[in-house]
Amino acid sequence: MAKLFPEVAAGGFSRRDGTVEFFGRIHALLSSDSQVLDYGAGRGQGVSDDPCAYRCGLRKLRGRCDRVVGVDISAAIQENVGVDEAVQIEPGAPLPFPDDTFDLIVSDHVFEHIDTPLQTAAELDRVLKPGGWICARTPNRWGYIALGARLVANRWHVGVLKRLQPYRQPQDVFPTRYRMNSIATLKRLFPIGRFCHHSYGYWPEPAYCGETKILWQSILFLERLIPQRFVPVLMVFIRKKQAMAIP
Repeated sequence: MAKLFPEVAAGGFSRRDGTVEFFGRIHALLSSDSQVLDYGAGRGQGVSDDPCAYRCGLRKLRGRCDRVVGVDISAAIQENVGVDEAVQIEPGAPLPFPDDTFDLIVSDHVFEHIDTPLQTAAELDRVLKPGGWICARTPNRWGYIALGARLVANRWHVGVLKRLQPYRQPQDVFPTRYRMNSIATLKRLFPIGRFCHHSYGYWPEPAYCGETKILWQSILFLERLIPQRFVPVLMVFIRKKQAMAIP
């Protein structure tokens, strides 16, 4: 990677680093009194395993806001050192929080695993305060990452990713669904009558191409030719509208 992105030597991350892009924007929305929900927080591997100190620091929201609550269907959430409170939830069950609890909902590489998009969107809407933000990073349904994943049966994902991303732990690989992974779908789930959409497509490093230089170069070349609709990753930033005052 250093040959294609020589700037990695200056800080440990490339100009295409999606984590720096995503969490940098989250920090711009964060305040010291923010109540944050990390939806699908898992074991917090990004905080505990990331070898880049700068990127690791960006992932750490705890201590930079009032409270970070992590939720996940896996018991591994209890290992997450990046949250103030860890809550294991049941698939499809309502979130165990009152209405209008959170100022910011962060969901990093989770939307692609959602089985019940309507129920999930309704619950995120319910617990988000008016004026609050939903911030998610997820593969675009029409990008090469999602298309490639859909060509490979879920039962083979662990083996394939072991070759492409040797650092990826098997416990961090989950079945993919791609039911909340296009701009059009997100606008249906979070309708413009209630939400303002500020999402955009992003070309990160071609991390799913293994360590093969020729594949990385091919993806970097193809991005010049591929229409915006087919960018591989969506940076989702959706703001819930403030309630209108009744005269």
